[in-house]
Amino acid sequence: MNLNREGAYRVMAGLFGKYFWVFFVSMIPIVELRGAIPIGVVGQQLPLLPVLAVAIVGNMLPVPVILLFAKRVLLWCCTWPGIFGRVFSKIHEKGMKAGAKMQQKAGRSVYVGLFLFVAIPLPGTGAWTGSLAATLLDLKFWPSVLAVMLGVVSAGLIMLTLSQLGVMAIY
Repeated sequence: MNLNREGAYRVMAGLFGKYFWVFFVSMIPIVELRGAIPIGVVGQQLPLLPVLAVAIVGNMLPVPVILLFAKRVLLWCCTWPGIFGRVFSKIHEKGMKAGAKMQQKAGRSVYVGLFLFVAIPLPGTGAWTGSLAATLLDLKFWPSVLAVMLGVVSAGLIMLTLSQLGVMAIY
C-alpha cells in the first residue's frame, strides 16, 4: 500500500512540474503562451485543454499589474537624471502622441484593435505588449483587460491548433 502512495506522489509531482513550466513560460514577456503551449503539447505530451487553461491563466496573470502600474513606473523613470531620464521621457512623449492620434482616429474601436493585436501570435505582439500599449494609450482598465483576455484566448487556440498540426511556433 505504501509503495502505491509513493508512486502516486511521484506521478503528481511530475505532472505539477510539467504544468508549472507551461505556467511559468506563459508569463515570460515575448514568449508568453506562444511558446508555452508547444512546450506543453508537443514537448511534454500533456493533454490539450489543461495546457490551454494553464497557459491562459499564466499569460493573464501579469496583465492587471501592467495595466495598473506600467505608466507610473515609466513616469518615475522619466525623473531619473541624465540620459536614462531623457530616454524614458522620449518614450513617454512618443507613446502619448501616438496614443492621442490613434484614439482620435479609432474611437471606441481601439479595443477591437487591441484584441486583434494580442490575438495574432507573432513576435512583438501578446498580452505584455498589448497591456503596455493600453497603458500608454490611457485606455480604461476593464475594457482593456477584456480585450487582452479575449486576445490571449484566441492566440491560445491558434497555437493549440498549430501545435496539433506539428508547427512548433511562429517566429
